Amino acid sequence: MLVDDVTIEVSAGKGGDGMSTFSKVVMTNGPTGGDGGRGGDIIVKGVADLGALRQFKTKKIVRAKNGQGGGQNTKTGADGKNGVVLVPVGTIVHNLTTDKKYEITKIGEEIMIAKGGNGGFGNYHYRSSRNTSPERSNPGEPGEKISVRLELKLIADVGFIGYPNVGKSSLLNELTNASSRVANYQFTTLEPHLGVYYELILADIPGIIEGASSGKGLGHKFLRHIERTKVLFHFVSADSENPLEDYKIIRAELGEFNLKLLKKPEWIIVSKSDERTPKEIEKIVNILKKENKQIEALSLLDDDSIVRIKKLLNKIKDNKSE
Repeated sequence: MLVDDVTIEVSAGKGGDGMSTFSKVVMTNGPTGGDGGRGGDIIVKGVADLGALRQFKTKKIVRAKNGQGGGQNTKTGADGKNGVVLVPVGTIVHNLTTDKKYEITKIGEEIMIAKGGNGGFGNYHYRSSRNTSPERSNPGEPGEKISVRLELKLIADVGFIGYPNVGKSSLLNELTNASSRVANYQFTTLEPHLGVYYELILADIPGIIEGASSGKGLGHKFLRHIERTKVLFHFVSADSENPLEDYKIIRAELGEFNLKLLKKPEWIIVSKSDERTPKEIEKIVNILKKENKQIEALSLLDDDSIVRIKKLLNKIKDNKSE
């Protein structure tokens, strides 16, 4: 199961203590204590791995390394190593301590969310003409400690939506190397699957059924993944007893969850069209056209219909690059 919403504690490193020491050279007594190193920061970094949050099902605390203490001969302690939190692209980082939030939208993007403590000054720092042999030194400062909620919202160019078992996963597998699990039963897909068609990211978003917006089934867990999807492919199965009702129910669930979802560009995909006669498909298409004129019939057994879907995706890809 995809882990897409976790809360963890992060702790930046403490700064190293400054050192108080004096020269051991004969006839001198000058201060030589070095400063402590900085504590490591906590960094959030975007990666392509959709399952990157899975580690936090058990790992609830992330710590950076402390800075090392200052040394003799004015040697500054080494800085602590940063703690890096890897998150999938599309993750919203909620700082629950300060109510700030950040979004990771690119692979390799890094955001510092907790700052390491400064190192303390050694006694060499406090030398002066009035005090040539200071004994004073400072401890390192503590690093920031915060609670963080990591919430994944997929960023996809095209999102496949619709009832379970309407052919979303099958088309994704046909177009990409996603290898989604496919079978003839409800809730076949238990987590979103991504695939890449040239420069387009395609997402098979599961679990949308009647009542999904109020938490029924798996829908409430996955509806939020549609929010940042640019174009929707709304699958309606030709073998349904009432394709129009199926379409309206899913649209109603989208609107209940977030009205903005109803304004996204949408294509209706009448899937499994080989299950009906050409006249029956024409009738279904004409009925659905009253709701949305952007519509295509699809059968994975019909090469021509797959070509039409590819042409549609190519057009979306070309518009994206303009």
